[in-house]
Amino acid sequence: MDVLVYLTLVITLGIVSQWVAWRAHLPAILLLLISGFLLLPVYEWCSGDQKLADQLIGDDVLFPLVSLAVAVILFEGGLSLRFSELRGTGGVVFRLVTVGVFVTWILTTGVAWFLFDIDLAIATLLGAILTVSGPTVVGPLLRYVRPSPRVGSLAKWEGIVNDPVGAVLAVLVFEAVHSGAFSSAAMITIWAFLKTAIVGVVGGGLTALVLVQLMRRYLIPDFLQNAAFLAAVVASFTASNLIQPEAGLVTVTFLGIALANQKSVTVKHVVEFKENLRVLLISILFILLASRLRWDDVQSLGWAGLFFVAALLGIRFAAVFASTMGTDLLRRERIFLSCLHPRGIVAAAVSSLFALEIQRLAHLGELPAPLAEQAQLLAPITFVVIVGTVAVYGLSISPIARRLGLAETSRDGILFAGAEGVVRAIAKSLHEEGCVVRLVDTNQQNISATRMEGLPTCYASILSEYVKEELDLGAIGRLVAMTPNDEVNTLAAMEFAEVFGRAGVYQLAPETNDGQQQVQVSPHLRARILFRQDVTSVRLRVRFATGAVVKKTPLTEEFTFDHFCEMYGSTAIPLFTIVEGKVNIITADDQSTAQPGCTLICLVDMAED
Repeated sequence: MDVLVYLTLVITLGIVSQWVAWRAHLPAILLLLISGFLLLPVYEWCSGDQKLADQLIGDDVLFPLVSLAVAVILFEGGLSLRFSELRGTGGVVFRLVTVGVFVTWILTTGVAWFLFDIDLAIATLLGAILTVSGPTVVGPLLRYVRPSPRVGSLAKWEGIVNDPVGAVLAVLVFEAVHSGAFSSAAMITIWAFLKTAIVGVVGGGLTALVLVQLMRRYLIPDFLQNAAFLAAVVASFTASNLIQPEAGLVTVTFLGIALANQKSVTVKHVVEFKENLRVLLISILFILLASRLRWDDVQSLGWAGLFFVAALLGIRFAAVFASTMGTDLLRRERIFLSCLHPRGIVAAAVSSLFALEIQRLAHLGELPAPLAEQAQLLAPITFVVIVGTVAVYGLSISPIARRLGLAETSRDGILFAGAEGVVRAIAKSLHEEGCVVRLVDTNQQNISATRMEGLPTCYASILSEYVKEELDLGAIGRLVAMTPNDEVNTLAAMEFAEVFGRAGVYQLAPETNDGQQQVQVSPHLRARILFRQDVTSVRLRVRFATGAVVKKTPLTEEFTFDHFCEMYGSTAIPLFTIVEGKVNIITADDQSTAQPGCTLICLVDMAED
């Protein structure tokens, strides 16, 4: 029963921490770690049992599960990597995950050896472990900051690729520690690295090929596809690890990259499934691993732990500037990359695994006992680094990006699907109030007219990959779908819900003629309904063609929204409100934003003005 209660608390706390972090705009991992640190002591105190950490979930079960979960997380990260993002910057990514990792490893090793007075072998292993960062931390930060496309792609690629690179480096160092042959391990290390790379690339490539062929021939039914991909990921990960330790991380990362860049079959549904699974796994893993760490272990590090975190912040600058020397990266882009290297779940998992393995080997007499005692510091030091780097980078990267001019100060802009006359008039009224707008349409005449009015526009389909992947949406946080085609509006809202969230996508209400009921899109597929339930594309076009205009009206205590409605009657269509420069979209189910102190934007008949 204890295990049931404990696991229930882990899952519940994980999701609650994720939600609180979202509401408070804080790095989720910070709250997950805090929840983990507090969970076990509180639970042990309530139960009166001070050894629950070892009794509830044994190491022989926990760490294999952690390894499989990390494999799924890295696979999901690989699915987000597209080669098109590397135009002109592929060489920089390669240098970051080679030169950058090497500089980070060497300098971190030296600082750890000096500050913690540990054996050089343990310091070298710790330095290798802390070269990683990972998609579990970098990805959410980039989604929150939304920096310029080039530097964002660089940070994403480095954060995902250097996880398997760092993990493999840590394995090679561990093998050298185990053999005790640091002075003569060069050839062994080179061969092990090549073997790991070959196993990873071949294993990932073959698995991707098999999955693509099965999908192309429709040999996997729809209801089994997500499960089949998950099984393929864990199977290829385990098989690669049996051939070469930690080659599985390379395998699953390369598998994700290969699937993301092939054009034969769509894997979008797999990406969505893995994203949801990743959130759950991260929530559980961080709390599980953090709950096994005693506060006394962390406290024993003293001031050396804080100095070590501070040193890592400086080491990151050295690694980035050494890696990007001679490239065409701007100075501000280098500074941004230097301010983003938080550690995540891979560092936590690998440090815990190696600490246990070193203690096991020492118990068998294959390693000296003093080395096992020092290995107990690996997990506490790593968790201090995770907390410190996530706190520093998570809280500072957004203002730093804005200060460097690599991210917009506001993301309240609106992307309009459609550029007809009434849409242009609405967008222009918002543009005049300082709101960032961009109109997308496939009608060349609409595009030309939009440009003549001085509004930012894009000649493309709102459903095209170009709009989502290539268009600069840094200042835009909402989609307003106002094309004449209800199906296009619905599909656009579904596509951009992944970018802006379901709360940030809106579309016009469908036509409600009885004869058209059979061709309407199902309600559960729709986004938030714009303006009013009776405001359709046809009605807007007719009203605008017969002389209606977009009008701005300040609301006050003396002239409220009720007074406005009395003056203009039911023909007026409230569209937006502006409160202290923030644009709020009026929807069919919420018109509460039309309060005194705001500016109301609405469509009214000219004769009534």
